[in-house]
Amino acid sequence: MNPDSVRPAVTELRLSAFKSHRGVTLPLSPLTLLSGGSGSGKSSALQAYEILARLGSGESLSRAVGEVAGSPAACVPAGAHPDEQGRRGFRIGCTVDGPAGPVSLDLAVQAEPELRIVGERLTGGGETLLTTALTDPTRPAVQAAWHTAGATPVTRAPLPDDRLGTSLLPLRVAGKTAGQRLVLAAAEQVVVALRSAFVCDPRPEVMRGAGTGGTGSTGGTGVVGEGDGRGADGGGPGAGRAGHAAGARGGGAGAGRGKAVSAPGGARGTGGAGVAGGAAGAWGARARRTSGGEAGGWGRAAGEPRDEGRLRSSCDNLPAVLQRTSRECARRHAVLVAAVREACAGPVEGLRAVPWQPGGTGDGTAGAPAAVGRGGSTGPQGVPGAGGAVGVRAVLDRGELGELPVEQLGDGELRFLALALVLLTGPDVLAMDPVGEVPSAHQQMTVMADGMDRCMDRRQARELVSLAVRMTERGHVRLLGTVRDPSVADGLPGVQVLHLEA
Repeated sequence: MNPDSVRPAVTELRLSAFKSHRGVTLPLSPLTLLSGGSGSGKSSALQAYEILARLGSGESLSRAVGEVAGSPAACVPAGAHPDEQGRRGFRIGCTVDGPAGPVSLDLAVQAEPELRIVGERLTGGGETLLTTALTDPTRPAVQAAWHTAGATPVTRAPLPDDRLGTSLLPLRVAGKTAGQRLVLAAAEQVVVALRSAFVCDPRPEVMRGAGTGGTGSTGGTGVVGEGDGRGADGGGPGAGRAGHAAGARGGGAGAGRGKAVSAPGGARGTGGAGVAGGAAGAWGARARRTSGGEAGGWGRAAGEPRDEGRLRSSCDNLPAVLQRTSRECARRHAVLVAAVREACAGPVEGLRAVPWQPGGTGDGTAGAPAAVGRGGSTGPQGVPGAGGAVGVRAVLDRGELGELPVEQLGDGELRFLALALVLLTGPDVLAMDPVGEVPSAHQQMTVMADGMDRCMDRRQARELVSLAVRMTERGHVRLLGTVRDPSVADGLPGVQVLHLEA
């Protein structure tokens, strides 16, 4: 990446000691695919990246590790022996390129007997900008030292041992000296890059379940921006992760609720870009404008947030998002339809979201769920609720063959449709923590797709990679994915395939 670029991006992932990886460095281009046999560590590489991304978004260490890996012990390399105090852990890191030049972040995490960050190092511009160390195991804090280069060359202060110190620096550094401004620029570059990640795992069984009477994803609502815009990040049946203006997400089974509220722009250190104070003020305003006319998903279940305009990780609310995106950008919607035409069997003349009354007649679904909603509510496109919720359903226009609800597509076709939609949109359309205080033209979103070609045949997978090539060439989207068959990228320009060994 050009060091003069104004779009921070993670260009290297380091797995110094994480799960099956030891001393592994993965260079990341705008489009990187990981391949290898079972047990080669493809998924664990993405998990390490996601842990860093969650920490950069302000999440606690326990939530970041628990949401991604299940338990801290699962991250410890196999065969790692505890020391005299019974401590074991893992080490991960990354390099972020951008306007401040290459900046490296490395973490040492103690997984047992207590989960804590015991060491952090941030370097850039030929300087060690931040170091932390655990000096008193009885206290939930680490001793931090950051570069000042003023009358006092280094500033020392305690920081919590369950948060990424780099993400806290904009709240602690005044930016009065050249050294402090260097620290701010480097820290904010890393945080912007890490926060700009969207983990996407379309789950056909959840997508179909939400449309045919299953539980779907009824995750909790998270207040984003100034309070009205909501973004739920559903992780599967009955599971929900709440949206959070500062990046923290609720987790686990059942519904979670995020209450973080931030003013647009957030806290800002002198001389820095100011990323610490909150990310989603702009989206909060936008959500207030759109939420009144959109009902959720394949048929909104009781307790689901009213605003369904942001695509969740499992893509179970895809129809409502299609309804929004088709209205907002006809050109990109046409590109999506063209891509789906290449990937799906049979004719495809169009793709749209249509009003759907659960339990009504003529919708082609036996045993559709009973309507849940408020009397007199107004559904999409101004359709009266008539005492029950009016949802939306996505359908393919098959020309003379009529319309086909997309939940009747095959698993590979459903996953293709969802991933293509992600590649063609941006942070404002995805249930992620948008960096609202940084102009979108200065950002790069990284899509993380484990099992990118799962359920797809070779033709579909190659069409998806081809679409990714076209989108990443524009500079606003990056992709890090895993594939079973690396040959789907043969001959395509700009695709870096990294083969991992078991």
